[in-house]
Amino acid sequence: MLMIGEKSFHSRLLLGTGKYSDFDIQKEAVEVSETEILTFSVRRMNIFEPTQPNFLEKIDIGNYHLLPNTAGAKTAKEAVRTAKLAKASGLCDMVKVEIIGCDKTLLPDPVETLKATEELLKEGFIVLPYTSDDVVLAKRLEELGAHAIMPGASPIGSGQGIINPLNLSFIIEQSNVPVIVDAGIGSAKDAAFAMELGADGVLLNTAVSGADHPVKMAMAMKLAIQAGRLSYEAGRIPKKRYATASSPQEGISI
Repeated sequence: MLMIGEKSFHSRLLLGTGKYSDFDIQKEAVEVSETEILTFSVRRMNIFEPTQPNFLEKIDIGNYHLLPNTAGAKTAKEAVRTAKLAKASGLCDMVKVEIIGCDKTLLPDPVETLKATEELLKEGFIVLPYTSDDVVLAKRLEELGAHAIMPGASPIGSGQGIINPLNLSFIIEQSNVPVIVDAGIGSAKDAAFAMELGADGVLLNTAVSGADHPVKMAMAMKLAIQAGRLSYEAGRIPKKRYATASSPQEGISI
């Protein structure tokens, strides 16, 4: 069970809703993924313009928990304003803080992320900040009261997978709140690896929406996250330099 604040979820897959070729494929991918949390950019959603196309019209939102994000914000002030707009629309009191500090790499601004997280926590939001794989920053965000930490595996949309598993493992080891690996996941292998490291969940978007067959990839991600979590809980064998026979040799007579 994944616990974020006082909310509980069976699925550990959080799915983004952008960049699908059409709403029907998006709807089918969401359904087969069995996700319970859908994230979307408030700035890209016409939440106050009912005449505009809206993916929420295709999906029974009563079956999902919505996680608006502040993508597009460059400052804490912008992020806080965006979060308040989402809350005012009645969508959710849970928000993913995303404040980009570099347009080329799309890496988050750590200073503004800390500021926005602190302000939104004061406002009573359930706050999930997107951050780099900075171990110290992750701890500072948790100390502020963040309800989950969302370190990137690699740059947003890059599909490079987990490029710094050591730092991710440090963040996971030190955290007392859920760690949800976010950004850069490219394949089911990456998602399974994140879960085997001990992550509590994975948020992804482009890996599914940009796949040749998004619905199949959504299914693959669901199974990979389940398998990775089971593998983590089971406890893998230690790596050894030399071979070890799988059948015991003791007591064998020739």
